[in-house]
Amino acid sequence: MEKIVEQVWDYTKHAKFYSYRPNYAPLSIDMLVELAKRTSQSSKIKVADIGAGTGNLSIMLLGRACKVVAVEPNDAMREIGIERTQGQDVEWVRATGIDSTLKDGEFDWVSFGSSFNVMDRSMALKESHRLLKKGCYFTCMWNHRDLNDPIQKMAEDIIVSFVPNYTRGTRREDQRPIIEAHKELFDNIIYLEEDFYFHQSVDNYINAWKSVKNPYWDLETKEGNELFEKITDKLKQELPGEFDIKYTTRAWSAKKYKRVILWID
Repeated sequence: MEKIVEQVWDYTKHAKFYSYRPNYAPLSIDMLVELAKRTSQSSKIKVADIGAGTGNLSIMLLGRACKVVAVEPNDAMREIGIERTQGQDVEWVRATGIDSTLKDGEFDWVSFGSSFNVMDRSMALKESHRLLKKGCYFTCMWNHRDLNDPIQKMAEDIIVSFVPNYTRGTRREDQRPIIEAHKELFDNIIYLEEDFYFHQSVDNYINAWKSVKNPYWDLETKEGNELFEKITDKLKQELPGEFDIKYTTRAWSAKKYKRVILWID
């Protein structure tokens, strides 16, 4: 079967480690679902979860009585997601966020859980606009490590000691400018941010890092594995065996723009 994702974003080797990542702050998801309900005419909101991965966000949405269409191009990720959501009100689709293959104007909400940054964001906004019903919302969200948290700071210092030029990419950026650059598509931007703590063992924390795709340690290469092993050996030496660690869920939402035409006689 032909791959439909670029090699740079091929998460096949990372898929099995996604379950070690912390999921989004529950209260934040509650508020976002409520926002979608307020603009929907349906008793049960229909969500296009774009870049659904192994189903982390989809499972949270299903638990809040949403009907979910989970769009995921990577076969390994999608297979895990299908298994995790078996028997629930979800349809899995093999497609990308810029060509979802879904119908026009069919969705009450379009969500991107840690996926908006791995595609052309302008094209993703255009595709979201196409999928949404009038006046409904698109949302992009991420979990960010709180770098002021003592454990996260220790981990960050260890990583930078091995990778001095380490950066975190588009996912850490303010998404408002890219949304505002498409005012013909979306308006009424809402920003939501919530801190939360996640209990992890050091082994599971390292497993969560194995789910990360970055240019610094490619786990499919000998050099990448050697660098990652050096980093994780140091993490095991410096970090406690178990800990509560601080994250922040950040989400940007915007309403599908409804153009008003004024006729002047």
